[in-house]
Amino acid sequence: MNRLFRDRVDAGQLLAARLTRYANRDDVLVLGLPRGGVPVAFEVATRLNVPLDVFVVRKLGVPGYEELAMGAIAGGGVRVFNTDVVRIYRIPGSVIDQVAAVQQRELERREQTYRGHSKPPEIRGKIVILVDDGIATGSTMRAAIHAVRSQSPARLIVAVPVAPASQTCLADDVDEWVILMTPENFHAVGQWYTEFDQTSDEEVTQLLAKATAQFRSGKSAEYS
Repeated sequence: MNRLFRDRVDAGQLLAARLTRYANRDDVLVLGLPRGGVPVAFEVATRLNVPLDVFVVRKLGVPGYEELAMGAIAGGGVRVFNTDVVRIYRIPGSVIDQVAAVQQRELERREQTYRGHSKPPEIRGKIVILVDDGIATGSTMRAAIHAVRSQSPARLIVAVPVAPASQTCLADDVDEWVILMTPENFHAVGQWYTEFDQTSDEEVTQLLAKATAQFRSGKSAEYS
């Protein structure tokens, strides 16, 4: 049954309740897609008592209609495209390259801001839970899936609170698909939250530091 999530904390806690079988395992890693996916992922990681990190992906917006995704990029040179959007708007490759170059710089800036000089987490052989606050066009999540897959995880799980029913095809690309709602009347992720304020870089950094400190302190998990 469709409902409104109070905020990203509420959504993350509800997702965590669907993932309890992964609690307290040393082979599990939660990756949040910044910015908005990190508060959701924080709740999942801390309640399961597993590590949290970020996985930076950038949407490629159509020039003049930036909210409309024509694709996305992720680390390791991964690019995915919404071929229908590219075809309908007749977007030439040179424009795609220009937008991708701008977003590549922003991707690198965010990596530096969130992680500093720390190395990215080891993904090979891990059970990776990829978390966002929702899926709209699917371009961003598809890029993240491809980029994580290229690093040979043992198992890849996508966990999101809400996505349109049309995006359930992404489930074919992962080992497990955990989603709380797939409404038909879907216009934007934010319509399914009572509070959907923009997440700042500072909040992302603070949540990552807090999650790391809690995990290292051996704080007992919500689910044991």
